[in-house]
Amino acid sequence: MKNLSKKYRYSVVLLFVLACIPLSCTKEFLTQEPKSFFTPENALNTPAGLNAVLSQALTGIRAEFYGDGAPMITENIFSEVAIEGTTDKAGPAQDLNAQILPDANLNSSNTNKIGWFWEEFYEGIKFANTVINRLDDAEFDSEAQRNDILGRALFHRAYRYYRLTHQFGDIPFVLEEVSGPRLDFVSTERDVVLRKIQEDLNMAVPMVNETAAGGEVTRGAVLHLLTKVNLALGDFDAAIASASQVINGGNYDLMRNRFGVDESNADKDVTWDLHQVENKSLPGNTEGILVAIDRLEFRDRGAFGSGTSIMRQAVPLWWRFINTPDGQDGMSDDPLADIPLVLEVGRGIGRNRGTRYSTIDVWEDANNDQRHNRNNGNWIDMEDLVYNEPQLLADGNSFYGQNLQLYLPDGTPLCSDTIRNWYGFPQYKLFVEDPTATRPSGGHGDWYIYRLAETYLLRAEAYFWNNNNAMAAADINAVRERAEADPIDASDVNIAVILDERARELYYEEPRNTELTRIAYIFARTGRTSYLGTSYSLDNFSQSNFWFDRIMDVTDFYNVPGLRTIFGVAFTMSPYHVLWPVPAPAINANTQGTINQNEGYPGAENNIPPLTSIPESGE
Repeated sequence: MKNLSKKYRYSVVLLFVLACIPLSCTKEFLTQEPKSFFTPENALNTPAGLNAVLSQALTGIRAEFYGDGAPMITENIFSEVAIEGTTDKAGPAQDLNAQILPDANLNSSNTNKIGWFWEEFYEGIKFANTVINRLDDAEFDSEAQRNDILGRALFHRAYRYYRLTHQFGDIPFVLEEVSGPRLDFVSTERDVVLRKIQEDLNMAVPMVNETAAGGEVTRGAVLHLLTKVNLALGDFDAAIASASQVINGGNYDLMRNRFGVDESNADKDVTWDLHQVENKSLPGNTEGILVAIDRLEFRDRGAFGSGTSIMRQAVPLWWRFINTPDGQDGMSDDPLADIPLVLEVGRGIGRNRGTRYSTIDVWEDANNDQRHNRNNGNWIDMEDLVYNEPQLLADGNSFYGQNLQLYLPDGTPLCSDTIRNWYGFPQYKLFVEDPTATRPSGGHGDWYIYRLAETYLLRAEAYFWNNNNAMAAADINAVRERAEADPIDASDVNIAVILDERARELYYEEPRNTELTRIAYIFARTGRTSYLGTSYSLDNFSQSNFWFDRIMDVTDFYNVPGLRTIFGVAFTMSPYHVLWPVPAPAINANTQGTINQNEGYPGAENNIPPLTSIPESGE
């Protein structure tokens, strides 16, 4: 793979390049080095070999949430919960009209990870197709063992295609193992892809084991994904049924009581417990459905690189550009300072900058909501931090140790960059100890991919689309009451209320762009009028859609005239950004076929009608 030219790295041609790990157990795969596909010990004619490929696919899911500039940030900034907060350079995704182009750098921690999703999700599809197509070459201990492997492979393929259809729309749809270079891919209509993965997931449900080793795909994960696909296809009764199988199946329950590493700390609560990385995979945690496994000891044995890096990504850059009211430098990231704030909140750089909507507006009526409790440290606003610069202490400055303030009484700002340096954040979710760093950025730890709270909110949404607001309110309240938030009434329910609750509960967990786009497609599919008083159509989806209107309605960055970063970059966004550009190298390398470009981007003029059915060959 290293020998291929850069343009091919983005291309679907990568589907034929295979690498897997010769292990069968989900714990062991974390500690091994990948080996060549064509080695005797790695032959795919045993359950161990097939499980090794699925372990590689599982590692690919994990990768979205870890490392510097994690791909999850791109999902967040193409939604209403966050923007790209980097203000000291001109490359990051802020002026989307100018920067998000098919031939731009779409796979970099310094810009965005759109290209990562294209490349890595097709890589995961490759692994899944390899397993599915090699099943008949292997011998199994039982039919149940074979079925479990097949079911998990179908899940992995569906997981990627579900995401790709909401990030890129119509896409190449590959259902077979590709054993050599191909240059003739064509785009397939989004609904064709969704109907096929719905069929596959329905088949996989009884195949996949109900319980499995930590981090592995279970039947609950299959049903959770199936619920999303059912919603995407407008099959709301089926979405209610699949979500109910998870909620009522007996294997999962919302965590309502204290547990885990800080259970004895009376200052904390169950919301804190739920999101401590040490607790996410505990056997007693009945809420996690699919959890990414990441431990410091695995990194030391050569399995993983960087950890979550989440404090670096999502915590403000609080340690610079904030002055005391008398004009002195107020902040320090010195871990040896008498008030070592860097050890308490991490050395943030504000990449994943929460919007006013996600950090203030959704909490206006928080009352006793644990998720916004500033008294016990679950949530931190900048005013909760204190001036800690050691020189202030040495000078006897009276502001040392006092709470931060943003303005003087006359309105003079005390922070020179409020985009990057000044916003609130959920400490209960972002604090991950980082023992390997003197200035913590977010260490190793498990992370939720699917969690039962989201299953409740998915079912609430299905009830809403079915005009059953009473049942929708009941499911939303199940999540709210666990957090000690005030319950809502059936008359309160609309899509905005559901999105608000998802923003509170699932921040930096859900792929927010994907889910917001899914909802936009439902509005276009059904023609239903949104809470904004607008209806939509699939015929002009890239020109008018709920995704764009929702972001414009609740966020402040794209609507403020004259708002620019230090480098003079403006925040811009257009309706066509509801779908990302297909990376130009993938299209250009595909010389014998046509991969369509999304409307609004250069190259869309060369599109041809997408396939509306699956060829019998499966290609």
